[in-house]
Amino acid sequence: MRGGTVRPLRIIVTTPDAERLRGALMLASAQAALCGAAAIFLQLDAVTLVRGPIAAPCDAAHQEAGLPTLAQLLEEAMALGVEISACQSGMAVQGMTVADLPFGMRVTGPVAFLQATADNARLLIA
Repeated sequence: MRGGTVRPLRIIVTTPDAERLRGALMLASAQAALCGAAAIFLQLDAVTLVRGPIAAPCDAAHQEAGLPTLAQLLEEAMALGVEISACQSGMAVQGMTVADLPFGMRVTGPVAFLQATADNARLLIA
């Protein structure tokens, strides 16, 4: 923390890799638990990671270790206030509609996501 405030965290997930999304969700949830703003943007093909049913190849191993599944992480992150948005172009390429997204997810584009990123924000690419 600098100056007593938590800098905003903004993460762009660039590929349909479930473990990259898992890591992004964990970091964003930690940020939200610290009372900081967090947002994740699923760019292009990464939008397929949230088309139901949401599952990841390593979910069973995570559950065996007492950790949440990808679907549970997504639900928990959104409950903590993490803003998660899907790329409009990616949805079009994948034949997805808003009905394919979990409730509460936004649809946007990279320009709008970056415009909403403050100069003091931490921007990560996953």
